[in-house]
Amino acid sequence: MNLAHHPIERPVPATGPDRSGTQSLGRGIKLMRMIAARPGFGWRLSDLAAACNQDKATVHRMLSCMVEERLVEQRVSDRHYLPGPLMYELGLALPDRAQFQRRAEAVVQAFARRMAGIALLLMRSGNEYVCSVRAGTLPLSGLMVHPGTRRPLFTSVGGVAILQTLPAEEVRKVLQDNVAQEIARRGTGRLEALQKMRERSDRHGFGVNLGDVVPGLHAFAVPVRGSRGDVFAALCLMGTAELYGEERLENVRDELQGAAAALSAHAHKFNM
Repeated sequence: MNLAHHPIERPVPATGPDRSGTQSLGRGIKLMRMIAARPGFGWRLSDLAAACNQDKATVHRMLSCMVEERLVEQRVSDRHYLPGPLMYELGLALPDRAQFQRRAEAVVQAFARRMAGIALLLMRSGNEYVCSVRAGTLPLSGLMVHPGTRRPLFTSVGGVAILQTLPAEEVRKVLQDNVAQEIARRGTGRLEALQKMRERSDRHGFGVNLGDVVPGLHAFAVPVRGSRGDVFAALCLMGTAELYGEERLENVRDELQGAAAALSAHAHKFNM
């Protein structure tokens, strides 16, 4: 499938008496997700409105409400909008996920040390992933993913590993959304490289990126299954071409699968 030629379909507007309320809720959730994607740098009002494809005045009204409710904060120094404390506080209602997070941190850190690379745990969040854990000290200038980073699934080898487990129709819908996001934010320049990563991964049966997107950066990933058997995350390993050459593919896959099995065991324990 050529991503550059992937059809970008627009959702058909909902109809009926609940349309207005549902659309307002959807716009608010999209705004929160976008704000959570840049927790450190934050957003200017104009940039946030453009990224959400929403009217600036409407976004400003929603942000004012969110600031009042502490879902969002506005930094005094530059007026950028950031995640607020209520986002964190709401997460405390899910203690099992907090316990899984602590166990996952230990597993991923041990794996990164053993493999002498950078390890990531990427959680699926709809059509996107969010980085849950990053471990390892290998300097990789091309790797701009840290805990809290949120991006379209198809832009990461971990997202590709997740996509490999999904039904064809679901993959089509995810790619439709992801391609539209990529073009809106960065144009079409990376689509060929992202397609090459997907095709390489399909040939090997797990996530494989041998410098396809960032030259010299090799990355690998396998899915992590939850208590119901569904894939909810991916474990990734990243490093240099010298550290993880193509001749190490089988070893890297075995190591990834072993660590992913440990994560799955914890996921079962904590009902993930």
